[in-house]
Amino acid sequence: MSGNVKKVIYMALFISLSYLGANIKMLSPTGTVALDSMPGFLAALVIGPVSGAFCAFLGHIFTSLLSGFPLTFPLHLLIGVEMGIFACIFGKVYKKNSLIGDAAGILLNGIIAPASFIPLKGFGIPFFLAMVFPLLFASFINIILADLVFRGLKKLSGDKSVF
Repeated sequence: MSGNVKKVIYMALFISLSYLGANIKMLSPTGTVALDSMPGFLAALVIGPVSGAFCAFLGHIFTSLLSGFPLTFPLHLLIGVEMGIFACIFGKVYKKNSLIGDAAGILLNGIIAPASFIPLKGFGIPFFLAMVFPLLFASFINIILADLVFRGLKKLSGDKSVF
């Protein structure tokens, strides 16, 4: 099987897992905090940062769609783009240092993402404070799960390239 076919199959798998994760929600004021980003973070490690970014973007869109886009479609697109950027950064940093990669992913998604809403009218500090703890918790779960699964896949493959 060629590399491109394998990549398409992996992408389909990770996108499907993102949809499944979007159905596993955690308590939050918006109802859009879920296990949707774990497959995107994992894809960033297995396939590459850009593929992971695409999966993370779709994961958030799936969660938002299933929740009825409570913050409006344009704002959820913005969050999806942020998720994609964060997954890409996570994948690149993790390859250099896994611990720093994990910390960067958790902080970007758990603190920077809700902080990006502070300057927006109608959100501010109250929105940040309402979202920071649910997002930090979910970010920790999503990132650590992705890390553990990746380590398991590397071990199964004899530390060779997973993809």
